[in-house]
Amino acid sequence: MTKVKVGVAGLGVMGWRIAKNLRDAGLLIGIYNRTFDKALRFGREFGVEAFKTPSELARASDVIITMLSDDEAVKSVIVGNDGVLNGLRTGSLVIDMSTISPSTSIELANMVRSRGGDMVDAPVIGTSVAVERREIVVLVGGSEEAFNRAREVLQYTAKTIVHIGPNGYGLYAKLINNALLGSYVIALAETVQLGKSFGLSDSVILDLLTKLSSARSPTSELKVPKMLSGDYSVQFALKHMRKDLDIVNREVSMRGVPIPMTSLALQLYRMAERMGLSEEDFAAILKILIKQQ
Repeated sequence: MTKVKVGVAGLGVMGWRIAKNLRDAGLLIGIYNRTFDKALRFGREFGVEAFKTPSELARASDVIITMLSDDEAVKSVIVGNDGVLNGLRTGSLVIDMSTISPSTSIELANMVRSRGGDMVDAPVIGTSVAVERREIVVLVGGSEEAFNRAREVLQYTAKTIVHIGPNGYGLYAKLINNALLGSYVIALAETVQLGKSFGLSDSVILDLLTKLSSARSPTSELKVPKMLSGDYSVQFALKHMRKDLDIVNREVSMRGVPIPMTSLALQLYRMAERMGLSEEDFAAILKILIKQQ
C-alpha cells in the first residue's frame, strides 16, 4: 500500500517538530515556510523538498498540515495568492493544527470543500517537549471520515487524537483548555513569588508545587522549574497565549458568558507583552509580579 504524501506548512517551534516526526515516519514529502531560508534549512537537514509556495506544496501532497501563528497567517497560506487552494487536488485533506478563531476555521473548511477537498481543525494540547516525545493531544473538528483520515497521519506525532465534533469544535475545546491554562500559569507564578517572599528555598517550592500539592500537574512540572531558574526559552510563546485568550474573549462576547478569571489573565498577558516578553515562554508572566515589588 502506498504511503500517504504529507506536506507541512509552518516551521515554528511546534511545526518544525511535527514535520520531523512525520519525516521520521516516512510520510513527509515537503515543507513550506513563509521565511523560505528556514524551509531550506529543514530540507537540507532532513532530506525533503522545500517548496516556495503553499500551492506547490499542495500539488505534491495528499495531506497538507498547517501549523501557523494566527487567523491571518492561516488565511494567507490557505486562500492567499499561491495558497493551498490554488494547488489543492481533488480528495486532498487539509489538517490545520493552528489555534485560530473557530469562525475563521469553519469558513476556510467550507472553501476547501468547495474545491473538492476536506479540512479538519486539529489544535494541539502540549508543548514542544510533548511534540518531541510524540505525546501531544490533538482535538479534531470535522466529519467522521475526515477525522479517520487525519488520525492515520497524526498518530505519528501525537499520543491522543480525539474527535470532538464538526468543524470548529476542536478549536472550541482547545479554547477551553487554554482559558484554564493561561490562568493556572499565572497562579503558579504568583505562588512561586509568594513562596520566595516567605523565605522558602527553591527546592521546597519546587517539591511543593510539582510533587506534594493537590494542585500539581504536568504544567506545574514544566513551568515551575522554568520560573525558579529564570529559563524562559520557548515551549509556548507568551504572545500565543495572549492571542488564544483574545480569541476566547471574542467568542464569549457573542454569548454573554462571564469569564472573570480569564479576562484578568488576558490583561496580565497584555501587560507582559508591553514589557517586551512576547517572544519568551509564557512562564515569563512571573516577571510582571517581580516588577511590582
